[in-house]
Amino acid sequence: MHSDSTTSLLSILRPFKRLVEVGIGSRFDVAHSLSENRIIVATDIHQCNPPDGVQFVLDDICDPLLDLYSKADIIYALNLPPELHQPTLNVALQVKSKFLFTTLGNDFPEIPVRIETTPGETIYWALE
Repeated sequence: MHSDSTTSLLSILRPFKRLVEVGIGSRFDVAHSLSENRIIVATDIHQCNPPDGVQFVLDDICDPLLDLYSKADIIYALNLPPELHQPTLNVALQVKSKFLFTTLGNDFPEIPVRIETTPGETIYWALE
């Protein structure tokens, strides 16, 4: 059983077939839930051991391996800190990918966004 916020995110992300999650850390529930019939790549600056179906690549979004993101239909990040909003947007723009993210409760977007409020979560869509 997923939380309301996870269920909302899954419903938004399910239409996409090639996804990259930036800064996955130890939160694998969304990527793992999406991994069936999709290509899911997770990145972080620290080594992670994601579940089966989720490919992990060690990467720093501030100095990215652009090829990693080049085929993504969408780049997304959960609880993305403000200092990574612009670098992640820069990557999304370079590879012509959509970009959505969530923040920690008290953080505000550092880039222009469209706000989508869903049960349990505020989702920010980067404006292109």
